[in-house]
Amino acid sequence: MRFAPSFLDDIRDRVKISDVIGRRVTWDRRKTQPGKGDYWACCPFHGERSPSFHCEDVKGRYHCFGCGVSGDVFRFLTDCEGMAFPEAVERLAAEAGLPMPARDPEAEKREAQRATIFDALRIAADFFRAQLQEGDGAKARAYLRDRGLSPATQAVFGIGYAPESRNRLKEHLVSKGVGKAEIEAAGLVIHENVAVSYDRFRDRIIFPILDTRERVIAFGGRAMSADAQAKYLNSPETEVFVKGSTLFNIARARRAARQTGTLLVVEGYVDAIMLHQYGFEHAVAPLGTALTDRQLELLWKSVPEPILCFDGDAAGTKAAHRAAEVALPLLKPGQSLRFVMLPTGKDPDDVVRDGGAEAFNRVLEGARPLADLLWMRETAGASFDTPERRADLEKRLKSLVRQVGDESVRRHYLQDVDERLSAFFGAPAAGNQRRDGGFNRNDRGGGGGWKKNGGQGGHGPGGAGRRAAVSDRLARSSLTRTESATATAAPSRRETTIVVGFINHPVLFEEAFDYFAGLELADATLERLRSVVLDVYAEEAPRDRDDLLSALQRRGAIGLFDEAETRMRLVREWSVLADAAPEDAREAVRQALHLQHRFRSLHRELKQAEEQLGTEPTELTLQHMLEVKREIEDATAIEALIEGYGILSGRGAKAI
Repeated sequence: MRFAPSFLDDIRDRVKISDVIGRRVTWDRRKTQPGKGDYWACCPFHGERSPSFHCEDVKGRYHCFGCGVSGDVFRFLTDCEGMAFPEAVERLAAEAGLPMPARDPEAEKREAQRATIFDALRIAADFFRAQLQEGDGAKARAYLRDRGLSPATQAVFGIGYAPESRNRLKEHLVSKGVGKAEIEAAGLVIHENVAVSYDRFRDRIIFPILDTRERVIAFGGRAMSADAQAKYLNSPETEVFVKGSTLFNIARARRAARQTGTLLVVEGYVDAIMLHQYGFEHAVAPLGTALTDRQLELLWKSVPEPILCFDGDAAGTKAAHRAAEVALPLLKPGQSLRFVMLPTGKDPDDVVRDGGAEAFNRVLEGARPLADLLWMRETAGASFDTPERRADLEKRLKSLVRQVGDESVRRHYLQDVDERLSAFFGAPAAGNQRRDGGFNRNDRGGGGGWKKNGGQGGHGPGGAGRRAAVSDRLARSSLTRTESATATAAPSRRETTIVVGFINHPVLFEEAFDYFAGLELADATLERLRSVVLDVYAEEAPRDRDDLLSALQRRGAIGLFDEAETRMRLVREWSVLADAAPEDAREAVRQALHLQHRFRSLHRELKQAEEQLGTEPTELTLQHMLEVKREIEDATAIEALIEGYGILSGRGAKAI
């Protein structure tokens, strides 16, 4: 039976060759780089001791540098497992979730037509490129120059121009021997419900859209006229182009991903092209629609964790949330997403043109995992000061993560939610104290005095009065032989948030001076700055921020403050900067103080647990120490999520 090339291509796109070959070989851990889809093993076709058999997911090919065999996933099954070709196709089609095609003369006819469609699209792409360099393309060339796209970049992406004419392209195709049926099937003309067909793209800059084999399958056109009905226009879906199953620049980006280990997903053609020009050659873009499950699978075939980079506006946030929802049922071990949200009003094109590659690299450093995005979506700007609200948050989060299809990943997500909730709300408090954070503001003077949460959330071992025998495992453990570990220094971001927040908003000294005075800071530089501030207040309380900064300058400490404030800008912690609303600064500092109190309490408890383990090495004391360590790790993971309190400043999640 003859199989249509498109059917075989669909199988290759859906089935990773490393998954198939990995059932017969053991990948070499030293040379293999799974994140890049690059695998090495001892060849299954000849005996060898050192791995010379190479497999690449991006290319869908294998090659042995020892015996010279090579092929694709079908060839591997026929050569290594002795299958007939139809049997190999049937097995892989089942893995890909594709029904086997029946013998269909009409389908074979359509497959032959696909070849002529590719020809028509290739000729059209050549025509558009040539027109860009003609007189009619002067306006388009000026536009591209103003956008900062170099001639070299234009050539790489085959950018062209469709002249303002109803039939120039059609006539050119006919002159090259392309038939009417193929022109229409390629989506190059509008022919339905009209007496005479006419060119679909007119007076537009043209961006060719390529498939994974780098064949032109469609076009995107950007209107030059402000009066055009649609600013961007894509080819219609055809035999060779399905909008939700491909990505702009996917072929080039997949090659670049072998070096970067990831793919960047941006919102528009020009964003992807501009990033390529600035060295980010691993950028792709959907084709004017929300990211689909098929596009996610296409991304995951190349890299385990692509980065989705959305514009910093309401539409970008909505797109990120939609992508997260589409991804949840598809998550697998080691297969997820990361997210970057750009500053409000900025897209990747703006970032690289204004600040160059370095600016965009700083943006990428802030990429957050999918779990963070879900947490921030459900908690940003909300209040959880009642049991009912906290219960509602828990219900919404767990309802989301139960959509995860893989049982193992779902279990870990549910555990992650429990840990985040525990760290966010704090440990159970005693008496008349709250559990939703470390501090309360009372009603005096619009939020004057603060009440400290004295609960430390101790986690002593259950059944402390019992002694357990020391097991062989514990006796062999280095934990019973090493000295007590020194508590790690508190992360500078948390401590810097507190100090900078107080200095930029001196009203906080009136409300919570005791908390600032009693701070335990691990960072020596911040401790020096805090000490100088206390000296200033010991002499005379400054009138305002400017007065306080002048006092710091007189004492030679203004440089310490400038350095700390700069760190806040770099990590986009705008809520404690001078122009933030006092309410937002108060909330950010309150959260940071709560975390600081929790960290110090946990580290004290860890020290006690380690000392107890040294004198009483039992399974029970070991379990206690490991539990405290886990809580410290959980708190470290959670603290960066206390963001999004920008409502009163009118800035939302805006970055600096």
